[in-house]
Amino acid sequence: MNPHAKLISIMSLLLGTTITISSNHWMMAWTGLEINTLAILPLISKPHHPRAIEAAVKYFLVQAAASALVLFSSMSNAWATGQWDITQLSHPMSCLLLTVAIAMKLGLVPFHFWYPEVLQGSSLTTALLLSTVMKFPPITILFLTSHSLNPTLLTSLAIASTALGGWMGLNQTQT
Repeated sequence: MNPHAKLISIMSLLLGTTITISSNHWMMAWTGLEINTLAILPLISKPHHPRAIEAAVKYFLVQAAASALVLFSSMSNAWATGQWDITQLSHPMSCLLLTVAIAMKLGLVPFHFWYPEVLQGSSLTTALLLSTVMKFPPITILFLTSHSLNPTLLTSLAIASTALGGWMGLNQTQT
């Protein structure tokens, strides 16, 4: 990969993460999530191998669906309450949709099937980026809205992810 293209991708990753983490408005948070998604795609598909291209397409489709759910959740909350502030999430359907979207973005248990396949199709450095830096923006949105999300659902997602992740990790042969 061209060093300039790699620099632009890395800088776009940092920009998208910074925009999402520092935003108070839903549209800015969504914009940062989209910048992150588009910035990591060249890094995933860099080896020009069919498995890497497949991983990039899977990652793009899942992240695009999750971003659409984030956008729909914020729009339905704004329609019901008139608020576009991230911390003012109060409509129950919006809270549920946002929880599903964040679970998809983080690769939590009901929506985790894409994550191991994307990691297997990407290089070690890109897998490290996917497992660390790409998790900061959704976790930040989760923290900002945690006071209005269903704690029972969040706890069950966390327990199921921990249990199934540990159990399925024992079954992995390609580490």
